Amino acid sequence: MISCSQRENEIKYSAPGWAEGIVWYQIFPERFRDGDKTNQPNRERARGPEGWAITEWSQDWYKRDAWEINYTDDFYAIVRERRYGGDLQGVIDKLDYLKNLGVGAIYFNPVFDAQSMHKYDATYYHHIDRNFGPDPEGDVAQFESEDPGDPDTWGWTEGDKLFLELIKEAHARDIKVVIDGVFNHTGTEFWAFQDLVKNQENSAYKDWYIVTSFDDPDTPENEFDYEGWWGFKGLPVFREENENLMKPTKDHVFEITRRWMDPNGDGDPSDGVDGWRLDVASEVGKNFWRDWHAFIREINPEVVTIAEIWNEEAKEFITADMFTTVMNYRFAYAVKGFFIDQSITAEEFANRFEEIKNDYPEGSLHVLQNLMDSHDTPRLATMIVNKGQDYNPDRYPEEGYEVRKPNEEELAVQKLITTFMFTWKGSPMIYYGTESGMWGADDPDDRKPMVWDDIEYEVERNHPYGWERPADENNFNTSLHNFYASLANIRNENTVLKRGDAQFLLLDEENQFIVFTRSMDGEKPIMVALNRSNEVQTFEVKSCNAVDLITQDKVSGECTFELEVPPIGSRIIRLSD
Repeated sequence: MISCSQRENEIKYSAPGWAEGIVWYQIFPERFRDGDKTNQPNRERARGPEGWAITEWSQDWYKRDAWEINYTDDFYAIVRERRYGGDLQGVIDKLDYLKNLGVGAIYFNPVFDAQSMHKYDATYYHHIDRNFGPDPEGDVAQFESEDPGDPDTWGWTEGDKLFLELIKEAHARDIKVVIDGVFNHTGTEFWAFQDLVKNQENSAYKDWYIVTSFDDPDTPENEFDYEGWWGFKGLPVFREENENLMKPTKDHVFEITRRWMDPNGDGDPSDGVDGWRLDVASEVGKNFWRDWHAFIREINPEVVTIAEIWNEEAKEFITADMFTTVMNYRFAYAVKGFFIDQSITAEEFANRFEEIKNDYPEGSLHVLQNLMDSHDTPRLATMIVNKGQDYNPDRYPEEGYEVRKPNEEELAVQKLITTFMFTWKGSPMIYYGTESGMWGADDPDDRKPMVWDDIEYEVERNHPYGWERPADENNFNTSLHNFYASLANIRNENTVLKRGDAQFLLLDEENQFIVFTRSMDGEKPIMVALNRSNEVQTFEVKSCNAVDLITQDKVSGECTFELEVPPIGSRIIRLSD
């Protein structure tokens, strides 16, 4: 038998070409777009208090409805029970928006049936959420007609069918679709866990979870208990042995994986998802991941897998027989340190990227998912407003933490960071709405409803703790959106930005000024200058003909000349050689 280490040595790391340098867009489905007013969640599903109702999409985020006020004085004690009605039809309706933005791949937060608004607490893996499709009641009837432990009984709900239609429509626009796989834990409503609760030691699923004690009616002190994710009982954790899920659990995960990668079951994966983002990947055993990756690559050799790992541990998982790439939070840490907090030098900034280069396999750097914000962090704009705060503070706003809209200088910093993200090596990811001007603190404030140009939003004037704050207009920022679209267009039209080498040419410590090049055989090199200072900076260009890709101005004449870079600004110059 071949050992896992032997198998890894025999396989050479490679990444699908389609993922190299692609522009990602992350969608949190419940908050992206309400395209169908007939499928809204109800009070029972949301577990809302008396008077609960759908929250108005355009409402001031910190404004509280009567049912929230009657329940508690604490904004954060009830806000997660809100529902805004985002659904799959809303995504389909906005695929052209994404295409025009320059997006090549969508990463969805979980779309499988679950009670919460975030869907990391699955009820079923083999069905789309009942409120994301057009017929919630019909979908529930389908759920109840099946034996979820027997794939032969599974059918396709209307929500499932709409998701497959979404994949078809996205593929028609040359947009890939990646979904969230949560294989460390489920929700308490998950069908196997419910059987365990009901039947205890007699449950066929008793080995799926980490049960610490079963309920014994004769001894009241012995009550049912189990391990929850990080101690949270709402997310019971799957049992593992030898760094692998238990065989019945693993078999089920494999079945639902095949279902979404090859829906027709005909061996042609073109109608299925193009990849997976895997939640808390380091908390699932490596032997499981090796087996699972071997399985999915037989279904589709071009599949991409993205590990959610926040630190250097990621290098243990980005290997030939495991993950393709990682959510590159290390990118965000470095960028925040230099461009936002101004707490690290230009040299330290460059060293961070050299460390990343050394930590990952050759060929992986162009597919690293470079991001600044996500559903787990404050919005980029709010990071900039709150200079010097932790990247992921893991707390709600406290006194001194600003929940306001960014000002013009802060927006200039956001544009500077975005320029770096779209011109550096890797694959940039936009968190929904960051391109349209959204701001917000950490979870749950980073999960506001998307700001669209066809909706008029209330002025934000409320504060979660009732403190004073500015009254901020909260409408679609066309200028910022157009800036993102122009950078995506520059990237998509210049192969050197997607697959070229990157080399720092200038690291000016005193003036917080950086210049680097992107180069590759057969392509014109591109020089990028980033000025974090409040003064104009200049740099020397050696080229007889050059084009500023932001302004499209041509620079010609002497073959060596100086270019100016405005304060908190950038230049992207394509050289003649």
